[in-house]
Amino acid sequence: MNIRDLGELSGAVALWGGALGNLSALGALERVLEADGVVHAVSTGDIVGYGAEGADCVAAIRLLGWPGIAGNVERQLGADAGDCGCGFEAGSLCDRLSGGWWSHADGTIGKNARDWMRSLPDVIVFTHENRRYGVIHGGVTDVSRFLWATSRQEEFAEEIGAIEAAVGPVDGVIAGHSGLAFQRVVAGRRWINAGVIGMPPNAGVPGGQYVRLDGTGAHILRLAYDPTPSVHAMKAAGLTQGYDQALMDGYWPSEEILPEGLRRGVGAAG
Repeated sequence: MNIRDLGELSGAVALWGGALGNLSALGALERVLEADGVVHAVSTGDIVGYGAEGADCVAAIRLLGWPGIAGNVERQLGADAGDCGCGFEAGSLCDRLSGGWWSHADGTIGKNARDWMRSLPDVIVFTHENRRYGVIHGGVTDVSRFLWATSRQEEFAEEIGAIEAAVGPVDGVIAGHSGLAFQRVVAGRRWINAGVIGMPPNAGVPGGQYVRLDGTGAHILRLAYDPTPSVHAMKAAGLTQGYDQALMDGYWPSEEILPEGLRRGVGAAG
């Protein structure tokens, strides 16, 4: 397991993930953090994804030098794999829709970017305000594990145990993958899902989510931006399976991956 320790981070820290090939979202996050004076930004992975600008997003992140872990997409591209390894049920709508954007990503991400992806850590640890955090993608037991605000306490506890077996005691875990930001407390550890910036949280509002970690705690924030340039890029690339429309209307093209309690009209996270 590749583990990277960032040491002590002072001041506010932005926790974010899931640029998902959406350069408009990534540019918006950069501008917001610069205006807010936030120096540290740590990613939970999946720089590439549904959008058409994955290669541009990778180049931008490398130029910024923001640290982050490998998501399932980076792991699969780095391994020259045949699919995204997203954890979707075989034959499901999400699985079928992934074929289009994965084919585009696989055809546009070059060798140099894949070499860089292979070097990314599986887990990052850092200390902030006398608390130690571990950063993962979906889980340590499975990089594509979906953990939701409504998941069972035992599922979180299993992952916390696996993280601590790898890196030692932590006060909190920062995760991504599921696409919806939330916080839970399990056995005295805070689980923080940073959400994603590159897709909306399925609540009918365009824009993404990220977390600002500061001396008063972890705050889930909305990232507002104009998605039009990235939508145009998706249409030009033929990526019109529904994720382009999601950037405009704020709703995912499929909710089948979501637990019942988080689906539209019954408390979808936002």
